[in-house]
Amino acid sequence: MKIFRALICVLLAFVILIGFTPSALAFCGFYVAKADSKLYNKASQVVIARKDNRTVLTMANDYQGDVKDFAMVVPVPTVLKEEQVQVGKPKIIERLDAFSAPRLVEYFDDDPCAPVMYDRALESAAPPPAPIANQAMKRSNRNLGVTVEAQFNVGEYDIVILSAKESRGLERWLRGNGYKIPRGAKQLLRPYIRQKMKFFVAKVNLEKFDENGYQKLRPLQIAYESPKFMLPIRLGMVNSTSEQDLIAYILSPKGQAELTNYRTAKIPSNVNIPVYIKEEFGDFYKSMFQTSYTKEDKKVAFLEYAWDMSNCDPCSADPLSREELKDAGVFWLNDNSNEIAPPNFRRRPVSNNVFITRLHVRYTRNKFPEDLMFQETSNRDNFQGRYVLQHAFTGKTDCSAGRQYKRSLRKRFEKEAQTLARLTNWNIQDIRQKMKLEGQASISFWQGFLSWFGM
Repeated sequence: MKIFRALICVLLAFVILIGFTPSALAFCGFYVAKADSKLYNKASQVVIARKDNRTVLTMANDYQGDVKDFAMVVPVPTVLKEEQVQVGKPKIIERLDAFSAPRLVEYFDDDPCAPVMYDRALESAAPPPAPIANQAMKRSNRNLGVTVEAQFNVGEYDIVILSAKESRGLERWLRGNGYKIPRGAKQLLRPYIRQKMKFFVAKVNLEKFDENGYQKLRPLQIAYESPKFMLPIRLGMVNSTSEQDLIAYILSPKGQAELTNYRTAKIPSNVNIPVYIKEEFGDFYKSMFQTSYTKEDKKVAFLEYAWDMSNCDPCSADPLSREELKDAGVFWLNDNSNEIAPPNFRRRPVSNNVFITRLHVRYTRNKFPEDLMFQETSNRDNFQGRYVLQHAFTGKTDCSAGRQYKRSLRKRFEKEAQTLARLTNWNIQDIRQKMKLEGQASISFWQGFLSWFGM
């Protein structure tokens, strides 16, 4: 049996982009598609590796405008030194996305006239339980209440760390130093200044960018110590009135991460849906997410994946290697561990103390008035967004069990149609039409007639 694979095609959510931008055997089965971040046009991605009060934060940049207009301002809890900032590897975020994205799986019914095989197929097909910057300048800065705490270069980025006494002064400093901040920024900067947070300001060094021939901006990675486990998303709303998506990959040695100031809900999972969705999985997942988001009053974070990275059952993408986990910011790995996989066994787990939580937050200013506050939990239950296609057997079924199987299909298909309608809010009649229910579940008159007599 062939394994089919289809890849279904984010301004940082907590980063304000100052330039203006144009324009996702318990779980056995065959993976055929995944709902990765490419489904969303305005999605941000961030990786948070955290243990105790230490955090390594990786911020993905998908800025689409002229890089000379790009800059970011990130509130941070402490003054960062040069050694605490580095350029990350873009591939690592892609890997985490592929590993944790909600996925579509498919099964094929066996010949119902081969009872042992059929029973086993039904068993495996059942959805599993979910345990599942000169002196004059310095004087000017002081007059504005802004202090340049540090400045340095990292890769293609010029970095400045600022502290400020009031938001109007910080806004004037940014404008005076060439940062094109949108109107209304000072109102959103004010709460961070009250909390005495610092501001990590980065813009592109064009000479270095051109010199190295980069095609895209690489992610920035910062490391710091703070009891605050949070993401400041409000600055990301300053020049946007529409909904924004944030996908956060949280890596912890402890267990699942969740929000403390908003509810965390699981995305609907482990349901059978019509097989035609194989060609429309992207549309299905976006509609299902929007429906769930609306039902939850648009103010929850959705859990899309939670798993101990020492195993996957099975994997929709190869597990991350020890080196990749370090690239993702995991700083607590034991280099002397004997759990490294042999080179000829790619899917062998590489660590047993890294737990990944994938949270998907869709937010607006009125529904998410506060920054995201997280907490680690000791919950190590596995969970994934998983959607099942169950193909009916299409061969001859000239036995009693086969005829009974054929009769059961109509009810099964109708249940799949209703499930799809409920999850997506799509029209049930349109779904039935696409499923061609009459053709899929029909049996001839004489087959039905003989079955009444057990023949």
